[in-house]
Amino acid sequence: MTLAHDGDGAGPVVVLLHSSVCDRRMWDPQWSVLVDAGYRVVRPDLAGFGRTPPTTDPRRDADDVLDLLDTLGIARATLVGASDGGTVALELAARRPDRVDSLVLLCAGRPGHTPSPALRAIEARERALLAAGDVAGAVEFVLDTRLGPSADALTRYQVGVMQRDVFDGRLAADSLSAPSVPDVDVDPSAITAPCLVVSGAHDLADFRRIAAELSESLPNARHVELPWAGHLPSVEQPRETTALLVAHLAEHRVRGDERAEPGANVRATTSVQAGEFSAG
Repeated sequence: MTLAHDGDGAGPVVVLLHSSVCDRRMWDPQWSVLVDAGYRVVRPDLAGFGRTPPTTDPRRDADDVLDLLDTLGIARATLVGASDGGTVALELAARRPDRVDSLVLLCAGRPGHTPSPALRAIEARERALLAAGDVAGAVEFVLDTRLGPSADALTRYQVGVMQRDVFDGRLAADSLSAPSVPDVDVDPSAITAPCLVVSGAHDLADFRRIAAELSESLPNARHVELPWAGHLPSVEQPRETTALLVAHLAEHRVRGDERAEPGANVRATTSVQAGEFSAG
Protein backbone atom coordinates (compact mmCIF):
# COMPACT_ATOMS: atom_id res chain seq x y z
CA MET A 1 0.00 0.00 0.00
CA THR A 2 1.35 3.41 -1.01
CA LEU A 3 0.33 6.15 1.39
CA ALA A 4 -1.80 8.95 -0.04
CA HIS A 5 0.43 11.99 -0.13
CA ASP A 6 1.21 15.40 -1.58
CA GLY A 7 4.59 16.28 -3.02
CA ASP A 8 5.99 19.48 -4.51
CA GLY A 9 9.20 21.47 -4.84
CA ALA A 10 12.83 20.66 -5.52
CA GLY A 11 15.85 20.46 -3.25
CA PRO A 12 16.56 18.67 0.02
CA VAL A 13 13.58 16.54 1.01
CA VAL A 14 11.35 17.37 3.99
CA VAL A 15 8.74 14.80 5.04
CA LEU A 16 5.89 16.07 7.24
CA LEU A 17 4.28 13.43 9.51
CA HIS A 18 0.97 14.37 11.08
CA SER A 19 -0.46 13.93 14.57
CA SER A 20 -3.06 11.26 15.31
CA VAL A 21 -5.51 14.10 16.01
CA CYS A 22 -5.14 15.33 12.42
CA ASP A 23 -4.21 14.25 8.93
CA ARG A 24 -1.83 15.75 6.37
CA ARG A 25 -3.93 18.90 6.10
CA MET A 26 -2.42 20.06 9.40
CA TRP A 27 0.68 21.09 7.43
CA ASP A 28 -1.17 23.59 5.20
CA PRO A 29 0.50 26.60 6.91
CA GLN A 30 4.00 25.20 6.35
CA TRP A 31 3.50 23.81 2.84
CA SER A 32 4.10 26.75 0.50
CA VAL A 33 6.69 28.33 2.83
CA LEU A 34 8.89 25.24 2.65
CA VAL A 35 8.44 24.79 -1.10
CA ASP A 36 9.29 28.46 -1.70
CA ALA A 37 12.34 28.11 0.57
CA GLY A 38 13.82 25.55 -1.81
CA TYR A 39 12.78 22.19 -0.43
CA ARG A 40 11.06 19.18 -1.90
CA VAL A 41 8.17 18.62 0.50
CA VAL A 42 6.22 15.39 0.98
CA ARG A 43 3.31 14.96 3.36
CA PRO A 44 1.57 11.58 3.62
CA ASP A 45 -1.59 10.44 5.32
CA LEU A 46 -0.63 7.54 7.55
CA ALA A 47 -2.72 4.36 7.39
CA GLY A 48 -6.29 5.00 8.56
CA PHE A 49 -6.03 8.79 8.25
CA GLY A 50 -7.16 11.21 5.55
CA ARG A 51 -7.20 9.51 2.16
CA THR A 52 -5.16 6.46 3.19
CA PRO A 53 -7.45 3.57 4.12
CA PRO A 54 -6.90 1.48 7.25
CA THR A 55 -5.12 -1.80 6.77
CA THR A 56 -5.48 -5.26 8.25
CA ASP A 57 -1.81 -5.99 7.61
CA PRO A 58 0.52 -5.98 10.64
CA ARG A 59 2.48 -3.07 9.25
CA ARG A 60 4.31 -0.33 11.10
CA ASP A 61 3.83 3.32 10.11
CA ALA A 62 7.60 3.72 9.89
CA ASP A 63 7.71 0.92 7.30
CA ASP A 64 4.96 2.62 5.29
CA VAL A 65 6.88 5.92 5.30
CA LEU A 66 10.09 4.16 4.30
CA ASP A 67 8.26 2.41 1.45
CA LEU A 68 6.90 5.76 0.29
CA LEU A 69 10.40 7.24 0.24
CA ASP A 70 11.58 4.27 -1.82
CA THR A 71 8.65 4.64 -4.22
CA LEU A 72 9.45 8.33 -4.71
CA GLY A 73 13.17 7.63 -5.20
CA ILE A 74 14.15 9.53 -2.06
CA ALA A 75 17.40 8.37 -0.48
CA ARG A 76 17.47 10.74 2.50
CA ALA A 77 15.14 13.27 4.08
CA THR A 78 14.51 15.51 7.04
CA LEU A 79 11.60 14.15 9.07
CA VAL A 80 9.22 16.55 10.80
CA GLY A 81 6.85 14.75 13.15
CA ALA A 82 4.00 16.08 15.28
CA SER A 83 2.88 13.98 18.27
CA ASP A 84 2.41 10.42 16.95
CA GLY A 85 4.11 11.52 13.75
CA GLY A 86 7.12 12.24 15.94
CA THR A 87 6.98 8.69 17.26
CA VAL A 88 7.12 7.43 13.67
CA ALA A 89 10.01 9.78 12.86
CA LEU A 90 11.99 8.59 15.89
CA GLU A 91 11.49 4.93 14.99
CA LEU A 92 12.52 5.44 11.40
CA ALA A 93 15.57 7.52 12.37
CA ALA A 94 16.73 4.91 14.90
CA ARG A 95 16.24 1.96 12.58
CA ARG A 96 17.56 3.64 9.44
CA PRO A 97 19.86 6.53 10.41
CA ASP A 98 21.33 6.36 6.90
CA ARG A 99 18.02 7.69 5.51
CA VAL A 100 17.62 10.73 7.78
CA ASP A 101 19.36 14.11 7.38
CA SER A 102 17.76 15.76 10.42
CA LEU A 103 14.72 15.62 12.70
CA VAL A 104 12.16 18.08 14.01
CA LEU A 105 9.97 16.67 16.80
CA LEU A 106 6.92 18.75 17.70
CA CYS A 107 5.43 17.60 21.02
CA ALA A 108 6.38 14.12 19.95
CA GLY A 109 5.47 10.78 21.37
CA ARG A 110 8.10 8.13 21.86
CA PRO A 111 8.12 4.44 20.91
CA GLY A 112 7.50 2.31 23.98
CA HIS A 113 6.36 5.21 26.16
CA THR A 114 4.15 4.10 29.07
CA PRO A 115 1.29 6.61 29.47
CA SER A 116 0.89 8.26 32.85
CA PRO A 117 -2.35 7.74 34.80
CA ALA A 118 -3.42 11.24 33.72
CA LEU A 119 -2.95 10.46 30.04
CA ARG A 120 -4.69 7.10 30.43
CA ALA A 121 -7.65 8.90 32.00
CA ILE A 122 -7.85 11.31 29.05
CA GLU A 123 -7.74 8.45 26.56
CA ALA A 124 -10.39 6.58 28.54
CA ARG A 125 -12.66 9.63 28.48
CA GLU A 126 -12.33 9.86 24.69
CA ARG A 127 -13.22 6.18 24.33
CA ALA A 128 -16.20 6.54 26.65
CA LEU A 129 -17.60 9.48 24.68
CA LEU A 130 -17.20 7.58 21.41
CA ALA A 131 -18.76 4.44 22.87
CA ALA A 132 -21.75 6.55 23.93
CA GLY A 133 -22.10 7.87 20.39
CA ASP A 134 -21.14 11.41 21.38
CA VAL A 135 -18.63 12.07 18.62
CA ALA A 136 -19.12 15.84 18.84
CA GLY A 137 -18.41 15.71 22.56
CA ALA A 138 -15.29 13.63 21.95
CA VAL A 139 -14.04 16.18 19.41
CA GLU A 140 -14.60 19.08 21.83
CA PHE A 141 -12.83 17.15 24.59
CA VAL A 142 -9.79 16.65 22.34
CA LEU A 143 -9.73 20.33 21.40
CA ASP A 144 -9.92 21.34 25.07
CA THR A 145 -7.11 18.99 26.13
CA ARG A 146 -4.77 19.35 23.15
CA LEU A 147 -4.88 22.98 22.03
CA GLY A 148 -3.13 25.74 23.95
CA PRO A 149 -4.71 29.08 24.90
CA SER A 150 -3.36 30.85 21.81
CA ALA A 151 -5.42 28.70 19.41
CA ASP A 152 -8.12 30.84 17.82
CA ALA A 153 -11.61 29.89 16.63
CA LEU A 154 -10.45 29.07 13.10
CA THR A 155 -7.75 26.75 14.43
CA ARG A 156 -10.27 24.98 16.66
CA TYR A 157 -12.58 24.57 13.67
CA GLN A 158 -9.87 23.17 11.38
CA VAL A 159 -8.47 20.78 13.96
CA GLY A 160 -12.02 19.79 14.88
CA VAL A 161 -12.77 18.90 11.25
CA MET A 162 -9.71 16.67 11.08
CA GLN A 163 -10.36 15.05 14.45
CA ARG A 164 -13.98 14.38 13.48
CA ASP A 165 -12.75 12.68 10.31
CA VAL A 166 -10.33 10.59 12.38
CA PHE A 167 -13.08 9.50 14.77
CA ASP A 168 -15.54 8.77 11.96
CA GLY A 169 -12.90 6.69 10.18
CA ARG A 170 -12.08 4.82 13.38
CA LEU A 171 -15.73 4.00 14.03
CA ALA A 172 -16.25 2.89 10.43
CA ALA A 173 -13.21 0.63 10.63
CA ASP A 174 -14.24 -1.07 13.88
CA SER A 175 -15.17 -4.17 11.89
CA LEU A 176 -11.58 -4.50 10.70
CA SER A 177 -9.41 -6.65 12.92
CA ALA A 178 -5.90 -5.48 12.21
CA PRO A 179 -3.29 -7.60 14.01
CA SER A 180 -1.59 -5.74 16.83
CA VAL A 181 1.94 -4.60 16.13
CA PRO A 182 4.37 -5.02 19.04
CA ASP A 183 6.16 -2.02 20.47
CA VAL A 184 9.75 -1.47 19.44
CA ASP A 185 12.67 -0.37 21.54
CA VAL A 186 14.28 2.76 20.12
CA ASP A 187 17.86 3.45 21.07
CA PRO A 188 18.27 7.24 20.96
CA SER A 189 22.03 6.87 20.68
CA ALA A 190 21.50 5.30 17.24
CA ILE A 191 19.99 8.56 15.97
CA THR A 192 22.92 10.53 14.62
CA ALA A 193 20.93 13.23 12.81
CA PRO A 194 20.68 16.71 14.34
CA CYS A 195 17.34 17.09 16.07
CA LEU A 196 15.18 20.02 17.11
CA VAL A 197 12.95 18.94 20.00
CA VAL A 198 9.97 21.27 20.53
CA SER A 199 7.62 21.13 23.50
CA GLY A 200 4.66 23.24 24.61
CA ALA A 201 4.35 24.77 28.06
CA HIS A 202 0.59 24.04 27.99
CA ASP A 203 0.94 20.49 26.66
CA LEU A 204 0.11 17.35 28.60
CA ALA A 205 2.82 16.37 31.07
CA ASP A 206 3.71 13.13 29.24
CA PHE A 207 4.83 14.96 26.12
CA ARG A 208 6.78 17.59 28.03
CA ARG A 209 8.58 14.81 29.87
CA ILE A 210 9.33 12.98 26.62
CA ALA A 211 10.80 16.17 25.14
CA ALA A 212 13.07 16.65 28.16
CA GLU A 213 14.20 13.03 28.02
CA LEU A 214 14.89 13.15 24.29
CA SER A 215 16.89 16.34 24.57
CA GLU A 216 19.14 14.53 27.06
CA SER A 217 19.38 11.16 25.30
CA LEU A 218 19.71 12.15 21.64
CA PRO A 219 23.37 12.75 20.77
CA ASN A 220 22.74 15.91 18.73
CA ALA A 221 19.58 17.58 20.03
CA ARG A 222 18.39 21.09 20.87
CA HIS A 223 15.29 21.57 23.01
CA VAL A 224 12.95 24.56 22.66
CA GLU A 225 9.87 24.92 24.86
CA LEU A 226 7.25 27.31 23.50
CA PRO A 227 5.56 29.22 26.35
CA TRP A 228 2.30 29.68 24.44
CA ALA A 229 1.93 26.19 22.94
CA GLY A 230 -0.30 23.26 23.68
CA HIS A 231 0.10 19.95 21.87
CA LEU A 232 -0.12 21.20 18.26
CA PRO A 233 2.12 24.28 17.90
CA SER A 234 2.32 24.12 14.10
CA VAL A 235 -1.40 24.91 13.86
CA GLU A 236 -1.74 27.01 17.03
CA GLN A 237 0.88 29.58 15.99
CA PRO A 238 1.93 28.60 12.45
CA ARG A 239 4.17 31.60 11.76
CA GLU A 240 6.37 31.17 14.83
CA THR A 241 6.57 27.38 14.48
CA THR A 242 7.38 27.61 10.78
CA ALA A 243 10.16 30.09 11.51
CA LEU A 244 11.70 27.58 13.94
CA LEU A 245 11.43 24.84 11.35
CA VAL A 246 12.93 26.90 8.52
CA ALA A 247 15.82 28.02 10.73
CA HIS A 248 16.60 24.41 11.66
CA LEU A 249 16.46 23.32 8.03
CA ALA A 250 18.73 26.15 6.93
CA GLU A 251 21.26 25.38 9.66
CA HIS A 252 21.44 21.72 8.68
CA ARG A 253 20.82 22.01 4.95
CA VAL A 254 22.65 19.23 3.15
CA ARG A 255 25.16 19.94 0.43
CA GLY A 256 24.13 18.83 -3.02
CA ASP A 257 20.43 19.55 -2.92
CA GLU A 258 19.34 16.58 -4.97
CA ARG A 259 19.08 13.50 -2.73
CA ALA A 260 16.58 11.76 -4.97
CA GLU A 261 16.99 9.67 -8.08
CA PRO A 262 17.01 11.55 -11.40
CA GLY A 263 13.55 12.74 -12.35
CA ALA A 264 12.11 12.25 -8.88
CA ASN A 265 11.44 15.97 -8.29
CA VAL A 266 8.35 15.94 -10.49
CA ARG A 267 5.32 17.14 -8.60
CA ALA A 268 3.25 14.23 -7.27
CA THR A 269 0.05 15.30 -5.55
CA THR A 270 -2.82 13.05 -4.54
CA SER A 271 -6.17 13.75 -2.88
CA VAL A 272 -6.41 16.53 -0.29
CA GLN A 273 -5.04 19.88 -1.38
CA ALA A 274 -3.79 22.69 0.83
CA GLY A 275 -6.64 24.51 2.53
CA GLU A 276 -9.27 21.89 1.73
CA PHE A 277 -11.25 21.93 4.95
CA SER A 278 -14.90 20.99 4.95
CA ALA A 279 -17.30 19.82 7.57
CA GLY A 280 -18.21 16.85 5.38
